[in-house]
Amino acid sequence: MAKWGNFDFEDVKKLQKQIEQIEKGRDEFCQQCAKELAARLLRMVKQRTPVGVYNVKTVEFIAHLPQRRVEFDTKSGKHVSFTAKATAKKVKFTPKSSGKTGGTLRRGWTIGEIRHNGDLYEIEIINPVLYAQYVEYGHRTANHKGWVKGKFMLTISEQKIQEIAPALLEKKLNEYLRGCLDV
Repeated sequence: MAKWGNFDFEDVKKLQKQIEQIEKGRDEFCQQCAKELAARLLRMVKQRTPVGVYNVKTVEFIAHLPQRRVEFDTKSGKHVSFTAKATAKKVKFTPKSSGKTGGTLRRGWTIGEIRHNGDLYEIEIINPVLYAQYVEYGHRTANHKGWVKGKFMLTISEQKIQEIAPALLEKKLNEYLRGCLDV
């Protein structure tokens, strides 16, 4: 008859408690992972979003100042009068901004709420700016004779996140399990 040897059930009970701890924190862990991926995606899409550049150009011109009579009184009360010569002077003028400020599309990106559907955790990346889809996918020109290519800010950023997600999630899962299993 074979001997089974010594077996300590305390280690099995400890493992059971650790597995229960993993189960309790699973939902919170998944939400944290979804939030981190969404935050990384948001950062990437914001970096890829173009900002309108509204150049205000400096205008240079030559001002022709006519000859004119100048009169004034000094502080001491003396009256001064003379004729100023006609001159031509180079003048630089920078008009104020046209009121347009870029960055509306970039500032429009936000993260929606976490939705849990079965085994999936979903977070929406939202941009309510009306022209966001036209910048993303492209559009016809105003005269309908040309095409403005899309920037694909969200599409490209999504692809990049899908590339890095497995490694990132594996690293976070290993850290989580180490914390729960006291390894």
